[in-house]
Amino acid sequence: MYRTKTCGELRLSDAGSRVTLAGWVQRSRKMGGMTFVDMRDRYGLTQVVFNVENDAALTEAANHLGREYVIQVTGTVAERTSKNHNIPTGDIEIIAEKLTVLNSSEVPPFTIEDDTDGGDDLRMRYRYLDLRRAPVRSNLELRHRMTMEVRRYLDSKGFLEIETPMLVGSTPEGARDFVVPSRMNPGQFYALPQSPQTLKQLLMVSGMDRYFQIVKCFRDEDLRADRQPEFTQIDCEMSFVEQDDIINLFEGMAKHLFKELRGVELTEPFIRMPWADAMKYYGSDKPDLRFDMRFVELMDVLKGHGFGVFDNAAYIGGICAKGAASYTRKQLDELTDYVKRPQIGAKGMVYARVEADGNVKSSVDKFYTQDTLQELRKAMNAEPGDLILILSGDDVMRTRKQLCELRLEMGRRLGLRDKNKFACLWVVDFPMFEWSEEEQRLMAMHHPFTHPKDEDIALLDTDPAAVRADAYDMVVNGVEVGGGSIRIHDSALQAKMFEILGFTPEKAQEQFGFLMNAFKFGAPPHGGLAYGLDRWVSLFAGLDSIRDCIAFPKNNSGRDVMLDAPAPLDQKQLDELQLELAKPEAES
Repeated sequence: MYRTKTCGELRLSDAGSRVTLAGWVQRSRKMGGMTFVDMRDRYGLTQVVFNVENDAALTEAANHLGREYVIQVTGTVAERTSKNHNIPTGDIEIIAEKLTVLNSSEVPPFTIEDDTDGGDDLRMRYRYLDLRRAPVRSNLELRHRMTMEVRRYLDSKGFLEIETPMLVGSTPEGARDFVVPSRMNPGQFYALPQSPQTLKQLLMVSGMDRYFQIVKCFRDEDLRADRQPEFTQIDCEMSFVEQDDIINLFEGMAKHLFKELRGVELTEPFIRMPWADAMKYYGSDKPDLRFDMRFVELMDVLKGHGFGVFDNAAYIGGICAKGAASYTRKQLDELTDYVKRPQIGAKGMVYARVEADGNVKSSVDKFYTQDTLQELRKAMNAEPGDLILILSGDDVMRTRKQLCELRLEMGRRLGLRDKNKFACLWVVDFPMFEWSEEEQRLMAMHHPFTHPKDEDIALLDTDPAAVRADAYDMVVNGVEVGGGSIRIHDSALQAKMFEILGFTPEKAQEQFGFLMNAFKFGAPPHGGLAYGLDRWVSLFAGLDSIRDCIAFPKNNSGRDVMLDAPAPLDQKQLDELQLELAKPEAES
């Protein structure tokens, strides 16, 4: 056999035993007549010693080992005289008796170390080398443990793991589909699923009662740190349930994962915050509650005093940064430049310091008396040493979102966004619809199968924009880790929903007739939730991006730089699919 032990399991209790290891050369160093080689495999690192006094030829061979050579070593476990307390095998070393080079290696393009010198693009091009690094490997190990815990938990709650198709029909609602041409059906296309939404609903119609699937999903959308064109969902659906049933069960699953994978015991019920409150007080439907800084509306305090920016505003809001009155003018200018960046879009920022004596000093002092500034201090619940930051604008929702970005930046600067602290909540009572400027019509905020709140159903005929949904998102540290809803199970109500969304009866039948027809055959009340596996793993691993918890991710342009994909098809494949590519405009 190639090995009797791995590079991560030997301890002092193994001293004196003869073992064979196989792995990669992490590094080697020569000290006098001795050569020390660190061997690495998935399980850890072990130091191997070659001594010229024991075997000169063997030591000479070890001197020619390069980084990432694949080697096999046989030797005796011995106690180290100079111990390394940073690794589990640091009390022992292997006194080498035999060395076999299983494969040589070119010099890698970056160092295979925890702190590598490889940039993102280089590491993605050689992802198979990047995966040898302990931090990336540990992320995949965490991902594995999480999927095992998810399966154990859901199995204990009576869920069945059922696979659904990867080739489905395209639906125009929501994000863009990835489409797949059918060779056997020329001119027709499959789509890769954005989620198994309609299929899991059909499983409820079929009586499966509790379904889950750890499933690949695909969305052809612009990418961010928490998005990839292909991602993995923990997808679940339940029959004969109401919103509280689903929230309670999956809050239980979240607490189970925190305890088993992070050793964090969450005993209190998660906060449930209406969407309207989340937007009013945090400017986001995924508020980060690790720190306070709730918005305070200041229209009554600051409007009508001759400062035109505020007097003409539709919204004036502020946040109070505790203990930040010491911010310098340079730091305040940096914050102003931050909120004026095009991706945020604020026109400026006003600040006010609460001095040690309680007086308030503002950047717009000349427009406000100290009495008014004291009203501001009282409204903001500000103490001496605090800093008040204020934004205004002519669009309420847009200004709140700008204030949200300022709040998050201040939380970062003040060290309040600790990755080892977790603040969990449910955002509930979402609007059923949102207006699309591009489409000039109402669109489903979640998807068209979401059930409206019973008390709002009458508004579907009179004021659909005011209808709230039986929808819920779980948010952890300002990240939406999952969400779901109670589904429509009545074909007449589903038809009404399609009508509001601008579907003709014929179009609704063409796109979703299979679902509406199924509802006619005794569909039970049902609902569900999908957690983002990639987001959960990145959250637990303390990552800023989901890429490093995915074995082979895409870059920010949606490309796999290792496989050089997407790539053109050759003409023979295009001909088989009966596809003709449009010529670039310059050639047409």
